[in-house]
Amino acid sequence: MAIAGFGAIVLSLLGYIYWSTTSYVASRTDRVIAAEQSLLQAAYDRGGRGALVAAIKARIAERAVDGGLYLLADQNFKPIAGNLADWPRDLSSGNFDAPGTGRRSSYRVLVRTLPDQWRLLVGQSTEDLESFTRAIDAALAFTLLLIAMLAGVVSILVTRRTVGRIESINATSRAIMERGLAARIRLRGVNDEWDELAKNLNSMLDRIEALMREVREVTDNVAHDLRTPLARIRGRLEKASGTPRKAESDQKLVDDTIGDLDGVLRIFSSLMRISQIESAARTEGFAIVDLATIARDVVELFDAAAEQKPITLSVAGDPCVVVTGDRDLLFDAVANLVDNAIKYGKKNGMVTVTVRALEHEALIAVADDGPGIPSDEFAHIFRRFYRLERSRCTAGNGLGLSLVAAVAHLHRARIDLKDNQPGLAFRLLIPSGNTTPEDRA
Repeated sequence: MAIAGFGAIVLSLLGYIYWSTTSYVASRTDRVIAAEQSLLQAAYDRGGRGALVAAIKARIAERAVDGGLYLLADQNFKPIAGNLADWPRDLSSGNFDAPGTGRRSSYRVLVRTLPDQWRLLVGQSTEDLESFTRAIDAALAFTLLLIAMLAGVVSILVTRRTVGRIESINATSRAIMERGLAARIRLRGVNDEWDELAKNLNSMLDRIEALMREVREVTDNVAHDLRTPLARIRGRLEKASGTPRKAESDQKLVDDTIGDLDGVLRIFSSLMRISQIESAARTEGFAIVDLATIARDVVELFDAAAEQKPITLSVAGDPCVVVTGDRDLLFDAVANLVDNAIKYGKKNGMVTVTVRALEHEALIAVADDGPGIPSDEFAHIFRRFYRLERSRCTAGNGLGLSLVAAVAHLHRARIDLKDNQPGLAFRLLIPSGNTTPEDRA
């Protein structure tokens, strides 16, 4: 397509040059003829036929080699003077016998009828114009041939290159289908469109591989978290089936079984809630909410649990910080952060919930002074069922921070983890053009 466009431009340029040059040469020839005829007309006006004949002979002698054509004829077209033997039969064709050569040439002519009905013909050879036309025709033909050859060569090269890169991608695809997701498309290092495509496909494969790995980990963790309560339920029921019925023991069995089943249901409820949040289905319920009020409500909810540890739980920062969002989801996210801070914080420690209005964001942070987590674990703790405690003995299902991440993504918020030295600080930065009531006013 590019070669065709280039060829069209070149041909258009040559065509314009051809047209403009031939037009210029033709108009110049016409001006020369008109000037010659005016000169001869002036001689006729001064001295009549005799002066005109003398002027014609003088002009023929002066222009013997530049293709000038002159003929004076009477009323019957009988030649009187000039370098043509006969009056041309077809002036429209412009092809006459060249004077003194016997060959036919092309001329541009102008005929004027004199007052005595004699006719004066003045012409000029167009051999130069024809030579130029032939040169332009040859150039056009050569250009067409060159463009055709160039198009053929480029088409072959582009086709071979395209087929080669497609085959490379096909080979990698076959390797992935046969041996797994480890294979990657080779880059050529030229940073062209094919390298860009290969980079995108490799990034997609990396993402798919990471997701598959997370799915396997989630499956393993779900199996581990569900196996324990289900095994307890089965053990109790199996034990109960071989013993006599007693109201008191049967009631305890029912209560324990219900408790374990509630734990299983909570896991599935949390998974469904996270999926619902990640699908962005809750954005229709967004409204103006006060983060400071949410923080105070969360602190009040967990105040008893903090005293039982014991841990000092407090709220600090601005008295009113408003954002657009879902109050229930933001409450759940902050509650999960506070719950984790209390659960993993040290005894007689402190957990502080801070709310502040920044220039373009609203900040809500939960900080503790517990043992914290290693910095290399920061990228993993928001994955579903991920727990730093590999034995998974502490109560919990590893979904709390996954819910926090889903809520943050729904609100286009950034999650920032910092070492509190000691402890850990979770910071949610929610974008907001209006972060305080004063700003809204």
